[in-house]
Amino acid sequence: MHSEPSTPTTETTRQGTGTHTDRGTDHAALPGTIRETAPEAAPASELVTAFPTARPSGCPFDPPRELGELREERPITRMRYPDGHMGWLVTGHSATRTVLGDRRFSSRQELMHYPGPGTHEGPLPPAPLGDLTAIDPPHHTRYRRLLAGKFTVRRMRALTTRVEEITLAHLDAMERQGSPVDLVAAYAHPIPALMICELLGVSQADRELFQQHTSVMSAPDLNMEKFMAAWAALTEFIANLVVTKRAHPTDDLLSDLTTTDLTEEELAGIGTFLLAAGLDTTANMLSLGTYALLTNPEQAAALRSDPEIADQAVEELLRYLTIAHTGVRVALEDVELDGHLIKAGESVTLSLMAANRDPARFPDPDALDLSRKATGHLAFGHGIHQCLGQQLARVEMRVAFPALFTRFPTLRLAVPAEEIPLRSESNIYGVRRLPVTWDA
Repeated sequence: MHSEPSTPTTETTRQGTGTHTDRGTDHAALPGTIRETAPEAAPASELVTAFPTARPSGCPFDPPRELGELREERPITRMRYPDGHMGWLVTGHSATRTVLGDRRFSSRQELMHYPGPGTHEGPLPPAPLGDLTAIDPPHHTRYRRLLAGKFTVRRMRALTTRVEEITLAHLDAMERQGSPVDLVAAYAHPIPALMICELLGVSQADRELFQQHTSVMSAPDLNMEKFMAAWAALTEFIANLVVTKRAHPTDDLLSDLTTTDLTEEELAGIGTFLLAAGLDTTANMLSLGTYALLTNPEQAAALRSDPEIADQAVEELLRYLTIAHTGVRVALEDVELDGHLIKAGESVTLSLMAANRDPARFPDPDALDLSRKATGHLAFGHGIHQCLGQQLARVEMRVAFPALFTRFPTLRLAVPAEEIPLRSESNIYGVRRLPVTWDA
């Protein structure tokens, strides 16, 4: 799975515009010593000593209870990181949105401290070439300007017909196979994988090999050795694809980018980044979203009875699940945030899932309610790093959710809900398997 160092959401343009402009200081020139700022003392009673990660027992869709309690008591609070760094934890919607939109907070990977256990010891390396999520302007600006026009709402909606064809083919295959099936392998993973093939211009002859590599990365028994082998194979695949597109361009995003001043290494990095960012996130939204609907049958019934609410349903599922749940930023200078002085060099952990359950922004936030107008959620981030592929992800979900529940009106879990294996350790939350069944 793609590691998202600065924000767990996919890199993307502002919704509805497809373009943006980076302005301000060239923070890439700031010295690495920014990490050495002396921390400000905090009362022991207000210090978070470990980032909460354990979700409530029996509530696989809810954030850790401690995050909700912090959000209600002090939405911006001091936190000690595993490496001893004294930084901050932000859980409120308003403050989270402010940090994401403020250029004084950096996304540069090499400046950051991370809140989770087993974090990297010592200074981190710079982001891999082509990873837009972990760099700042002006480098971010260059990549973003080249990509923004490729991800417009109009262009992504034009792919709807292809999404519908791919979705129908997999529903037909599920029906032929008969229940039970693992929805991850049969439906949730292959749809975004094939759409990435469309986006990058992977030929029909190579798609089986491409899917073999990506399927390994979603396997329930995935371990680090298998992951690294699959990732190396995919990286090589994309690098070879870049060479092919330079020599024989076709009508796809990667071919378009070969006409720019990007080097082959940059093109391969961007291609790999788009693959990682656009596949795992959407696949887990489709599988975890189906799990959530099956355990909220009245909401599933609402979607089944009125597929026209798909747009609204997708936004609510994005808010409710917030699978890309945690982000980190670093203050480039002293910043006052809601009465708190965040000093230059201090890392700020953003709990996007806590922010999206903030009752100050969303009434009755712990309820999944497809009739809700969930505008303003932060599932795709905010600011210049807002998810670049969000429009394609929306198209895929708007098609796939109603189609699944319409084709199989008796769809239900094939095992008890508590037996569904969760990806609790991942920075992209989801399920490893989702066994489902239906009446023939």
